[in-house]
Amino acid sequence: MKEFVFASHNHHKVNEIRQIAGQGITILSLKDIGFTDPIPESMPTLEGNALQKARTVFHTAKKACFADDTGLEIEALNGMPGVKSARYAGEDQDFIRNMRKVLSEMNGIANRRARFRTVIALIINDSEYLFEGMIEGTIMEAPRGLMGFGYDPIFQPSGYRISFAEMDAPVKNRISHRGIAFRKLMDHLNSL
Repeated sequence: MKEFVFASHNHHKVNEIRQIAGQGITILSLKDIGFTDPIPESMPTLEGNALQKARTVFHTAKKACFADDTGLEIEALNGMPGVKSARYAGEDQDFIRNMRKVLSEMNGIANRRARFRTVIALIINDSEYLFEGMIEGTIMEAPRGLMGFGYDPIFQPSGYRISFAEMDAPVKNRISHRGIAFRKLMDHLNSL
């Protein structure tokens, strides 16, 4: 059985990745390995942040690990909140406030096109790999749904009439940006 540390303090992300991984791979959380330090995210790109997080945990835990960084990129806001998605309304990472800020900035704007983009950085034996997943969609006029996390209640993926927060986890995991990136990671691991 393969074992990897997921370098994230976000338990929602850890649970989502464990659901996608299924059997044959063990995903350890930072809590599982006793890592409680904050992980820096000071780079200007998703790729840079994912690598920074993975390197921090890899050098401390000495275990194969991966990390992700995800951004909601809204066309009418010139790609914002993008790399600043988690802290868009402040350093406290309050996604209710983040959603309110996005909806306020989008008020009256007809072009509601957006995309979620995830980059996963994997480190195994000092080798580094990057995997990207993306899904197109639109920003809804108001939040809908109680499932998911982050911006899920205001993001409607293309081809669907419901938000991510209204989707059952298996459906969301099959089509989501994180699911796409993680399956690319899994394909790579299975080829080793």
